[in-house]
Amino acid sequence: MSEYQWLLALHVTGAFLFLGGAVAAGVFNLAAQRASRPSEIALLLGLARYAVIGIAAGSLLTLVLGLWLVHDAGFSYGQAWIVVSLILFVVASGAGRAGGARDHATRELAQRLAAESDTPSDELRARLRDPVAIGLSYGSGVLLVVILALMIWKPGS
Repeated sequence: MSEYQWLLALHVTGAFLFLGGAVAAGVFNLAAQRASRPSEIALLLGLARYAVIGIAAGSLLTLVLGLWLVHDAGFSYGQAWIVVSLILFVVASGAGRAGGARDHATRELAQRLAAESDTPSDELRARLRDPVAIGLSYGSGVLLVVILALMIWKPGS
């Protein structure tokens, strides 16, 4: 295999880790929204933390190897689809991080409530349905899909 083929294979692997981690975190988050007891919610939001490992590893692989591929394939770093993808990557990462921080606070509340009485709480329910946290997390996921589309179709090249 050529260097380009190795880079592409590892870049795609990173993208699968990145997107797979994001999907897993989303699934755990949705399941937590449907759970009723704080102990269940804390468990599900705790599992989402493990998905973040895939997101972090995948984002690092995707970014580093993607930039290496741009150089290796002879593309210009100034091409619109590359610039837009990098900007969206930064925005998606920031939004995902901000949404994750809000989910972290919700998990801590669920853990505290689980230790106290493990009974449903209106405050916890409201935190799980926080439109800002949901918008940040799922908005980040939508941006990842847009980036994927840009990487596949490379408009303008």
